[in-house]
Amino acid sequence: MRFPSLTFACLLAISATGLQAEVKLHPLFSDSMVLQRDMKVPIWGTATAGEKVTVEFGGQKVEATADDQGRWRVELAPLTATAEARDLIVRATNMVTVRNVVVGDVWLAGGQSNMDSPLSSGSAAQALPEATNSLIRFFTVKKSISAEPLPEPIGKWEPSTPEVAKGFSAVAYFFAREIHASQKVPVGILRSCWGGTPIRTWMNLSSLKQEPPISSTLAEWESALAKHNQVKSQPQLQENYYKDMKDWETNVEPAFKAAKKAHPQEVAKAKAAGLPPPPNPQPARMEPEVPDPIAMPSASKRPQTPTISYNAMIAPLVPYAIRGFLWYQGEADVSKAHEYRTWFPRLIEGWRADWRQGDLPFLFVQLPGNGKDTEPMPTKGIPFMREAQASVLALPATGMAVTADIGDEADVHPDNKIFTGTRLAAVAREKVYGEKMISTGPRYRSHEIQGDKVRLQFDGIGGGLMIATPPWKPTNAPAAPTDRLVGFKIGDGSSWHDAEAVIDGETVVVSSPAIHQPTAVRYGWAATPVMNLYNREGFPASPFRTDAP
Repeated sequence: MRFPSLTFACLLAISATGLQAEVKLHPLFSDSMVLQRDMKVPIWGTATAGEKVTVEFGGQKVEATADDQGRWRVELAPLTATAEARDLIVRATNMVTVRNVVVGDVWLAGGQSNMDSPLSSGSAAQALPEATNSLIRFFTVKKSISAEPLPEPIGKWEPSTPEVAKGFSAVAYFFAREIHASQKVPVGILRSCWGGTPIRTWMNLSSLKQEPPISSTLAEWESALAKHNQVKSQPQLQENYYKDMKDWETNVEPAFKAAKKAHPQEVAKAKAAGLPPPPNPQPARMEPEVPDPIAMPSASKRPQTPTISYNAMIAPLVPYAIRGFLWYQGEADVSKAHEYRTWFPRLIEGWRADWRQGDLPFLFVQLPGNGKDTEPMPTKGIPFMREAQASVLALPATGMAVTADIGDEADVHPDNKIFTGTRLAAVAREKVYGEKMISTGPRYRSHEIQGDKVRLQFDGIGGGLMIATPPWKPTNAPAAPTDRLVGFKIGDGSSWHDAEAVIDGETVVVSSPAIHQPTAVRYGWAATPVMNLYNREGFPASPFRTDAP
């Protein structure tokens, strides 16, 4: 029997000693699960070495024999979608029955806090009273980290009810609701996300090592691993840390917090007296350094080390049959947009390689607006991250939901999750399910300089270009005008100016009285842009620059 290499290694870790008396299933195969339709479905677990295992489901009966480490695996032939709740039965010396099993589409939802944000948060909670749907189900992976790929996740399947759905990912819930309504099949979500995590924590080690290796990220991993091994060999290091941390929290932190709280008033007093402001408060001594960020997540709060989120929260899900991936992440990497151009495609290719299902669809959310620009024309930050994210559309079977028009300058977690989830679902409906529809907005294709004007051509114009109002904006945020295009800048190589932009058929013509020899145009090139170019299907144009390197 041939096992995917990752799963084989993972199962080795839990294969008792070959003396197990009972057949056991991997935790993903549990009550209320959703099995993937229209493709082979691997099912695996452990048993006594040499024991014959029989799996029955949907009229199929398949057998395997546990190997000398107690591992077994079978594959069901492709299943037809059904909302009928059925039992999956596994027999060996004992019998295991998994109840309330349906067949539909399973998506893995990953990323950081905007994907993790629960349905009970903000306006998304308005959906809770109508959230009873036994055919939308979540398996929420418990947050954890590991130096090595783990064999099993901690979590359980839960059908949607108002009480249970409170903890579901809001973006993934609205995505699932749309897919269930349009495809008429059960939808399962494997939710595996953690706020504040950079992308490198979600990458597998092989994606870092493949040629050419990502040297700096590998070096970061190797350094963390060396610390991890040192601490494992010297348990006193952890004990000392917790002792020192308790002392710091008791004798240093209270005074530090009080000083920070009083600092604004001290600054105001100094200003009123015509004196220079006092410096920012500093603790009497620095907080103790975490000796092992890999093994001490409770101390490190948020994983930062390469691979450790992947090892604990993605690897245990391989090779569960899925329809594709959903991804909403990037806020933690805004200052590293250049590196993201390498990390992001490596993550996609690495996950696909593990699942061995070809080019599994990978759909992602481009970052929404957030924060203020500190430069007349940004030279770093979110605009460049959005561009880095969009660059992976060069990979096959990828799709992007644009949200730059519905961000919040003051909140990195905008209260826009229903629009984010439905836009992501629209991409899936067109790109994955083949519906005859337009799922994204205008996307810059090319431009032509015509004297003192620049004419822009777009893909994805659908029924035509139009001025439209974003469907959501935070309270007190400026509203986009409805009588003229905004968000365009035009430059001549030495300066940038707000542009006059006019829709002309399937193009946009951009100019400015201050620019006589234009060289480039940018659109939505801001942390929190005000933008109003849409297609008639209601999807916003993606931010772009014609002078991209």
